[in-house]
Formats: sequence, C-alpha cells, structure tokens
Amino acid sequence: MVRSVPFEADIEAFELVDAAFPPPPCSTLFVGSSSIRMWRSLANDFSDRRVLNRGYGGSTIADTVRFFDRIVTPYAPRAIVFYAGENDLAAGKSPRQVFRDLQALLRLKRERLSDTPMWVVSIKPSPSRWAQREDQVEFNAMARELALEESDVGYIDVASPMLTPAGTPKNIFGADRLHMRASGYRIWTDVIRAALQDVPPPSRCRAR
Repeated sequence: MVRSVPFEADIEAFELVDAAFPPPPCSTLFVGSSSIRMWRSLANDFSDRRVLNRGYGGSTIADTVRFFDRIVTPYAPRAIVFYAGENDLAAGKSPRQVFRDLQALLRLKRERLSDTPMWVVSIKPSPSRWAQREDQVEFNAMARELALEESDVGYIDVASPMLTPAGTPKNIFGADRLHMRASGYRIWTDVIRAALQDVPPPSRCRAR
C-alpha cells in the first residue's frame, strides 16, 4: 500500500494553477501554513507589488523544505515572506528542533535562490495555543538573532502588536481562537509592508 505524502494534493493544486496561469517572476512570495493560506485579502493589501500566495494549512517548516523545489524555486521570487513554526511546536517539536528546520530552509534557499531575501514572520500569539507561548517566544528569539547575523534573512515581529498592553492576545481571532479575522491581517499588513519597503530585489531580478 502506497502511503500518501502529506499536502501532496495541495502542492499538485498549485502546480495545476501555475500550468494554466503562469505567475510572473520576481513576485513577492508569501509561503507557509494556514495563516498565509487564509490571507484572502493579500493581493489587495499589497496592491503596489506583485504577490503570490502559496500557503497550505497545517504545514510545518519541514514541509516547505520538502516542497521547496515545487512551491518556491520555480517562481524566482523577488522576496520570500515565510510563516510557519506554530504547527511544529504544537506537534511536540522543541524550539531548537524547529529552529534547525529553519536553518535547513535557509541553506536550501541559498542553494536554489542565492541572495533572494527571506523574511521570517514571528510565530503569532494564538489564544488556542497560549500554553506553548514560552516555546514560541524562544523560537522567535532565535529567528530574530539569525536575522541579525545573516544579510539575506529578515525577521518580522507580528507578535508584539498582536498583544494588549497587559500582554494578552488582542480580540482579532476567529471562533477557533487560532486563525485571525481581518483585523489581525491589518496588523500583519502594516508590519510586513514596513519591513519590505526598502528591500532591493535579488541580482537576477534587477534587469527585469
């Protein structure tokens, strides 16, 4: 009996869309788990640039490593905005293990896409996963430190503006207390737009 590969159907669906409607190169690629997949207003929120959404719900950093050559490399993106890690911790991985997966993703990015900038979005403070908050903060700190050390990696802190002054999640989540409402995505849009504002395209995109 052949075991199905997790998310294979999602990746095949992306490939079918790409075959019918090839996306332009040098778009800003948003890739990762359900917080990216459910960002339905993404194109409108970043109407001043070409964006491509390749989020697939429930995915982990290791999943994006596995599918990198199918959902990242072919697009020759101008920049990568990446969100994952939340599901990884929820599945029982330690912050250090999740960080090692992020390092593997960065190595693969460099092999395939050289100096293309990759922005790592901090793990968000979902109320349904508040028990994992310490692990999330630990991973976020390691991702932030990585960005300080590496010229092709940026860190985007969406977690801080999603918290009240008392340090609890703002009322921006849906009924499942995991996924954001439009008000949450407005916070993400403002923070991510500011981060991307002055990012030059990678060398192979400048002539296009």
